[in-house]
Amino acid sequence: MTIAVASPPDLSVEIPPDSSATPPWFEAALAVPRREGWLDSAGCPIHYFSWGDPANPGVLLLHGFLAHARCFAFIAPLLAKDYYVVAYDFSGMGDSGVRERYPDEVRLQELMDVAGQTGLLESDHKPAIIAHSYGGSIGLLAMEHSHEKFSRLVICDLMTLRPERLLAHAKKHRPPGSQEPNRPNRVYPDYETAKGRFVLSPPQKVNEEYLFDYMAFHSLQEVEGGWSWKFHPSVFAPSADLHERMLAQTKRIAEAPGDIVIVYGEESKLFDADSAAYVVECGGAHIPMIAIPDARHHLMLDQPIALACVLNTLLKV
Repeated sequence: MTIAVASPPDLSVEIPPDSSATPPWFEAALAVPRREGWLDSAGCPIHYFSWGDPANPGVLLLHGFLAHARCFAFIAPLLAKDYYVVAYDFSGMGDSGVRERYPDEVRLQELMDVAGQTGLLESDHKPAIIAHSYGGSIGLLAMEHSHEKFSRLVICDLMTLRPERLLAHAKKHRPPGSQEPNRPNRVYPDYETAKGRFVLSPPQKVNEEYLFDYMAFHSLQEVEGGWSWKFHPSVFAPSADLHERMLAQTKRIAEAPGDIVIVYGEESKLFDADSAAYVVECGGAHIPMIAIPDARHHLMLDQPIALACVLNTLLKV
């Protein structure tokens, strides 16, 4: 494991040069000292950040599909006063290494390796997991296999739809990326062209344009011949039982052991009031569900401060 001493990020590098105007709270959050390092998980380097005092109760942050740890880079500092916060890039995404395939057991092992090697499991206080979208399915694995090691799982807008709505969504919305594991990522001649290809999935407006700029910038990297995506095409390796797993996901949420909370955008296309009702129908009446107004699937880009406030409150109760 390599790790650096906590230090303030260089905002001239952290904030993209073409960023929309950034508010003081955002710049102050990014200036909070953080550590950056890589650790080994079954031979693959996993990139992570951490904030706060390791002696404090821990929080592990999990990002969505094709995203990266920096989607929490302006949320984690708002939690770090009272908590030790760790966010990492899944293998095949962000600045982590690449594998040939990414089955559930690999994703679960990464989570446990990060939690163990960053010291989250050494505290007298069990760490909480906060997981957005695809990360929520990985958080569920952790609770199903090792719920006794974690205090709570907060699932943030994981797609949860009735079977007929799931089918309709699949027909209407094309998944992000090429979906071809052997097709290299396209190289664009310059950053402006590459950024023009950056889209959110599902498509949505964002309330805070500078956060869209931030996510686009850190989803790209300069390569030979121009700019390309950080994620590796291997993450599109097909899963034979994906449809069945999606159909079973709501029941998994309802039956997961341990303490589960759901947070979602009130205007999300992937989790809405009907989704909440479906969770209850599947046996999840015990699960608190919190809707954030004027937010869609990408909660942290629409209502970052509201999301941080909700998470801070959930961590204290």
